[in-house]
Amino acid sequence: MLARISAAAVIGIEAVPVVVEVDVSSGGLPGVTMVGHLDATVRESRDRVRTAIRNSGFPFPTTRVTVSLAPADLRKAGAAFDLPVAMGVLAAGGAIPHADPRSLCIVGGVSLDGSVPAMRGLLPIAAAARRAGAGLMFPAANLPEAAIVTDLALFPVRSLMEAARVFVSPAPTPADRPPPAAVPSSSASDDLTDVRGQLVGRRAIEIAAAGAHHLLLSGPPGAGKTMLARRLPGLLPPLQFEEALTVTTIHSVAGTLPAGAGLLVERPFRAPHHTCSEVALIGGGSIPRPGELSLAHQGVLFLDELPEFSRRALETLRQPLEHRTVHIARAARSTAFPASVMLVAAMNPCPCGFHGSQAPKCQCLASTVDRYRRKLSGPLLDRFDLQLELPAVPWSDLENPDVQMEGSGPVRARVCASRSRQLGRQGRLNSELEGAELRARCYPSDVSGRRILRQAVDRLQLSVRGVSRVLKVARTIADLAGVDCVQTPHLAEALQFRLPSSSERAATYEIG
Repeated sequence: MLARISAAAVIGIEAVPVVVEVDVSSGGLPGVTMVGHLDATVRESRDRVRTAIRNSGFPFPTTRVTVSLAPADLRKAGAAFDLPVAMGVLAAGGAIPHADPRSLCIVGGVSLDGSVPAMRGLLPIAAAARRAGAGLMFPAANLPEAAIVTDLALFPVRSLMEAARVFVSPAPTPADRPPPAAVPSSSASDDLTDVRGQLVGRRAIEIAAAGAHHLLLSGPPGAGKTMLARRLPGLLPPLQFEEALTVTTIHSVAGTLPAGAGLLVERPFRAPHHTCSEVALIGGGSIPRPGELSLAHQGVLFLDELPEFSRRALETLRQPLEHRTVHIARAARSTAFPASVMLVAAMNPCPCGFHGSQAPKCQCLASTVDRYRRKLSGPLLDRFDLQLELPAVPWSDLENPDVQMEGSGPVRARVCASRSRQLGRQGRLNSELEGAELRARCYPSDVSGRRILRQAVDRLQLSVRGVSRVLKVARTIADLAGVDCVQTPHLAEALQFRLPSSSERAATYEIG
């Protein structure tokens, strides 16, 4: 007897249909054969399914069982095919009636006791099931995630027995959709009122947040680099629905969606350790998975101790930062993951951290400092829109408790107003402007501004990319000020944030 069950496989952040065919025949030796370009996890499902069926009180066929997962040229991985295989075996073996395979998409793993545990990557499968006009049978633990997709009949199950009852019912009743689950904000306690001093640093993260610009902070230990970076998510507006749907899908595929969470509305903040590998940072693997760069999509990717990351890992960031997409090519298939992030990085000026400070004095040799800074290539540094040296915070800025620093709330209001201005004018943020649109929107409108830009290119040897970064930042500064055209003060301030050293910053003052 032959049974066909509809299932799905996740490729990148999209789901493709898979048909599970199970044949139970009396010919040949008893046993279970599985075919269809399967990885080890899927091949091992025959043992999990056999034990789960028996522990659920169903008979397992004592004849030959052949399981095929089509299409045969698509690599299948993960335990999410356990449940459709189990239902196919029960239907083909005559333990339960065989239903219409097109009316129900079945995904999920099974434990040896017959229970159905939570799975990852359900959200793109739910979206594919809605497009196909089918209902969805899935693990009950994933109900908040599946409920994100509207106009879809949901059949959450906790066990193989419960799945069999839904499968044989001629008109099963879909589950009620739960209310949206609240996901606690990781940045709720990180407020700018905690940051004492560092007025220029506070200004830099406000500009970066307003235009989604990449930011590099350099300074001695304890200057507040990490503190500033961790308060950046609190300045960003909530995700729009389409953005939130993409972000939630990425985290669902990666398995990092919090338990019981539905749609993610807070922008992600990812801070991988500097020992992370190239694959962990960018994504990849034999079956491509999103890396930290994609997990930070529409949010902030914070790289602390930037020179300590492997040079190979850092260099792989260059193209995705420009194109806002990670393309992972493998022999059988290519996959693309979204990667529109704000890159924020922090570093010390030298290995000891005190280069340029008066107290304590730097103990590093000049060759050591040069070798340390050469860990970062010029093309990578050129991709930071704002580059800022933070000085050590003097004790006088810390000891006076009566000085009230501006909190994140007012700054966030200015950032949201600036972003609304950009989206209303050009339909995208300033950091995404390119070509003729960049020149039309960002080029200074006054003669003095154009003269300063020419002098900056000559004296500071800015690359073409560097000039475009300066213009984008100047456009964001003008938007924060509520000004329609980029003028000399906006361009001059943008140039201040383009310089990595104090001597070059002094040259900018001379230009002005």
